Amino acid sequence: MAALLIYLPMAAFADEPYRPEAGKFPAFEKAHSYRGEVIFVDHANRRGSIRLEGSGMFFRNDPHPFAMLPYGMIRLKGAPADLRDVPLGTLMHVRAFLPPDPKISSVPVLPVDNKDKDANHNRGAGIFPAENHVLLLEDEPSYCQREGKIWKLLELEIQNLQGTLVAYCQAKEVDSSKPNEEKSTEQKFTFDASTRIWQGRECLGIEDLIQQQLWPSEGKKALEDQAVLLGFTWKPTPGGVFTRFHVCDIWLDELAMQRAAQHQTQSHNAFIKSRWMPAWIDSVEYGKFGQATITATLFGGMDPSLYEDFKQSVPAMMGSVENTLKHTHGAYGPAHMASRGSIVGVTKLPGEPPLGSSGIQIKFDTDLIIEGIRPGRIVRVRPNNWPLVELPREEYLEDANNLDERFPSPAIFPKY
Repeated sequence: MAALLIYLPMAAFADEPYRPEAGKFPAFEKAHSYRGEVIFVDHANRRGSIRLEGSGMFFRNDPHPFAMLPYGMIRLKGAPADLRDVPLGTLMHVRAFLPPDPKISSVPVLPVDNKDKDANHNRGAGIFPAENHVLLLEDEPSYCQREGKIWKLLELEIQNLQGTLVAYCQAKEVDSSKPNEEKSTEQKFTFDASTRIWQGRECLGIEDLIQQQLWPSEGKKALEDQAVLLGFTWKPTPGGVFTRFHVCDIWLDELAMQRAAQHQTQSHNAFIKSRWMPAWIDSVEYGKFGQATITATLFGGMDPSLYEDFKQSVPAMMGSVENTLKHTHGAYGPAHMASRGSIVGVTKLPGEPPLGSSGIQIKFDTDLIIEGIRPGRIVRVRPNNWPLVELPREEYLEDANNLDERFPSPAIFPKY
């Protein structure tokens, strides 16, 4: 089971634009927060586009590019995830910063006050923020679990297996003396026959709830504050309603959510073991004839079982990667080009680690250090019990300094 993120307060707007510094994990409370529908994913380059929710007509909002920070974390169904796991259309919550280094940004660099500008054409302000380098990207159930919130269903209206739900979100543990303190405004969402209902070990449909007489086949029904977790997407809505989100998933109980998280965790664990654990180099102590001892901090957001494989005296490999976490030494593969050695120390840093960091520092000893292993650089580390596999072509670079290769042109497609 994936460990849940610790509770963190809602990000606040900083008085001044904040740009992360090299070698430091940025303060979560200085992140700019927004949410929107993921409509494009370039998983190999850890970037994509999101249609941001603003004050205007949602359907008119242009796709807004974003890039994951090297230590940026993705959460799906309450578990660690990769961008390739996020279905297009998923409504995601974002915590993001200005590009740490605009010169190597993989997405457009915008004026720092861009979030305050009105996009015109009934779109409103806030839909093109310059804060497009993401520290945390999470879907609705992951967001609710981290914030300690739950959705409460008030009423449904249904006809022909589709209709609307009225619901509100509030703190899971409510102060009885202040019952409305954390309650959000009631919202109306659509659902249809494609909406998945998760109960225990089962995946149900709307027709199953009707057959069980839990929902009517048509008409309205009061749901009396039924506690659930919801997943959202967006679909065009008739009747001149421009921003009404759609319920794609309803988790009715804790077991259903735990199973979803477990499946996602297992998928992500296999992915990380095949691509290796990302980290950055804190320091390098150079010896003679290529020998060195490297201190590195493992990035956060992974399942605890992955970190447990990093133990003292365990043989390991360390390879250099680019800021998008791509392998940088061509088709020879990570194992062929990596420095080999042993983990000679594992330290749990004191205090609660900042988001993006695991709080775990390793010391790695090698007798042949490669060029890409220098303080401040990003690496991937493989304990010897993880599999050795080859990377697909889109996940490695022949020349890390060639921007045309980092972000390919249409010329990459074969000519028939």
